[in-house]
Amino acid sequence: MLTNAPTLHSDTLILRGPEKRDAEPVINFLLDQDRAAGFGSSPNRGHAWRWFSVNVGHWHWHGYGYFIVETKQGDVAGLCGLWYPEGWPEPELGWAVFDGFEGRSIAHEAASRARLWAYQDLGLKTLTSNIVPGNARSVKLAERLGAVHERTYINPHMGEDMMFRHPSPAELGLC
Repeated sequence: MLTNAPTLHSDTLILRGPEKRDAEPVINFLLDQDRAAGFGSSPNRGHAWRWFSVNVGHWHWHGYGYFIVETKQGDVAGLCGLWYPEGWPEPELGWAVFDGFEGRSIAHEAASRARLWAYQDLGLKTLTSNIVPGNARSVKLAERLGAVHERTYINPHMGEDMMFRHPSPAELGLC
């Protein structure tokens, strides 16, 4: 059975499933070697297109994936959601903000909303965020979300990653 992504709302954002119109902004992000370095950047447009398509398939396989993060004004501002490809130790809450949207708390708002959905609607009991060493902005955001560094491990796709454990639903007062 195929899974359609829900549409989630927060104060200033809409988190929705990927659509064909989102391919260009996502591909452009992934082609930016500096900006997408800890997210799966690619110097090859075809590989970036495949990543976009894999995310669509991920939704159908797992029932979750990366949402397109859109401002209420209709601008595509980034990606945020749950990722659990082959070789990952467990589902991860991940985020990326596109060029021009930094410094507006978009990643924090999107990650908070996606985590709430994962706990309340999907019934997940725990989440991690896997961050490439040196990505200080993502570490700071993970800590702002209440996640704590648990361990370092070798990610089969990205190399060395730091695993941050998010507070449980009970610790967030959701139970």
